[in-house]
Amino acid sequence: MIDTATAITGTGVVAGLGYAPVQWVKPAPILPLGHDRLVGEALRDAEVTRWKAAVETVASRLTLRAATNSGAAAEVLGATAALATDRGLQRAAGKLMAAGSTAEAATVDSIAQFIVKFEKLGGLMAERVTDLGDIRNRVVSELLGLPEPGVPTPVAPIILLAEDLAPADTATLDPALIHGIATRLGGPTSHTAIIARQLGIPCVVAATDLQDVPDGAMALIDGAAGTVEVGADPEQAEAKVQADAARRAAVQSWKGPGRTQDGTAVEVLANVQDGAGARAAAKYPAAGVGLFRTELCFLSAAHEPSVAEQASIYSEVLAAFPGQKVVIRTLDAGSDKPVPFVVHPDEENPALGVRGIRLGNADPGLLERQLDGIALAAEQQGVASAKVMAPMIATVDEARDFAAACRQRRLSPGIMVEVPSAALLADAFLAEVDFMSIGTNDLTQYTMAADRMAPSLAALTDPWQPAVLRLIRLAAAAGTSAQKPVGVCGEAAADPLLACILVGLGLSSLSMAPNAVAAVGLQLESVTLEQCQQGAAAVLRCTTAREARSMARELLS
Repeated sequence: MIDTATAITGTGVVAGLGYAPVQWVKPAPILPLGHDRLVGEALRDAEVTRWKAAVETVASRLTLRAATNSGAAAEVLGATAALATDRGLQRAAGKLMAAGSTAEAATVDSIAQFIVKFEKLGGLMAERVTDLGDIRNRVVSELLGLPEPGVPTPVAPIILLAEDLAPADTATLDPALIHGIATRLGGPTSHTAIIARQLGIPCVVAATDLQDVPDGAMALIDGAAGTVEVGADPEQAEAKVQADAARRAAVQSWKGPGRTQDGTAVEVLANVQDGAGARAAAKYPAAGVGLFRTELCFLSAAHEPSVAEQASIYSEVLAAFPGQKVVIRTLDAGSDKPVPFVVHPDEENPALGVRGIRLGNADPGLLERQLDGIALAAEQQGVASAKVMAPMIATVDEARDFAAACRQRRLSPGIMVEVPSAALLADAFLAEVDFMSIGTNDLTQYTMAADRMAPSLAALTDPWQPAVLRLIRLAAAAGTSAQKPVGVCGEAAADPLLACILVGLGLSSLSMAPNAVAAVGLQLESVTLEQCQQGAAAVLRCTTAREARSMARELLS
């Protein structure tokens, strides 16, 4: 049992405060062991039929939930439903049942095979281990006639605690009743964090000491500080929550444009994944799109779309923000985001292998056809020089070749700063391209040599790491010297406090999840550029991420 006056620390991923009794997610079903795992030959066909019915039921429920949600929630729910009916999984389970396994045992054992494969792949594929575990638990519960495992249905507000949360659970949470989420596992870019951010629920992940917090204990969660305080003084906790509610109301009223208190302009932009996402983002006070993740349009495409088909997809995003800035990123496929029609070599370490711009070497013509599609979309939408950036650029030669291919098509070339070499040689890269955008997720991963999806490494993959901030300063200084824009489009931009530091480092634009736009814009309006610069200078003198965050909060909150 945990001490009744203890603050548990994790990684804060969605700012906000909540105070309520805690409630844990329902446990997964227990699989029968021993002889209950096998059936005779005469019953094996029946097991296959039973398994298929259970999988179809689970997939249908997930699909229905996807249809009643939107944005990232709908996307990950749809992906999880597709994963439940994956042909490879069906073959693996079918083979086990043909050999005599029960439907329950085949479910557990076949998914275990895929979990091992996904963990070896690392990155976002490793993150999907949580999704696989969720599918396993739901199918086994259906087979055993048990209620669906997972999130409880509260009648009064709670702080939800879990080892980790599957997207199917997180996406259906009601912010009116779930006043906070805290998990022992997960990272800043996990599905839990992404969907909690969309829902606006205060969220803390990688809080490894949560296991001793009992159901019913009163707790104050602080998504900005990354803490869960058990046994907080009720009056003080309620006062903090009320103050936070007033802050949220002010956020809802912010309409832009992005600027500091003394009038320095800062482009506050949205990250989008397709036309529907762009149309949804246009309802927020974003000044445009700072990152259009084109690969997310094609995760289920068995064949490469034609140039005309690609142009139609890209046109939707351009049309959602007519006359405004839209930055299109070429395919960031490979490693954690395999696209079916792209040649993906079998690699020992995919995160350091053939991904992003490097795919062109393995699949000649892929990049050129995509650029043709973007150029055609720009022509259709009347965009004179569409902005296009390449991911995973590591050498000046790569940047030069990409820029030439873009300019041949009257496109404005830029690059992502994700590999430390791009930050270290930012001045040389900017001599070749028109702009740069820093992908803080990957830049942090590669700087700290830590898989950004590994829960145990969440402290290392914190964008407040001083080494990462110093690399960002190098890139920003090169942009100022070359008089070319350098922005951020990673998850770090969605942190209102860190956004001020980034502006103080010299960045001119910030792109983020659409629902984070107003909170960042409001925070920027509360400080002057000089305060941002002073805060950035102080943070750069810090030697730990926690010290850097604390220093920024002291100076800028």
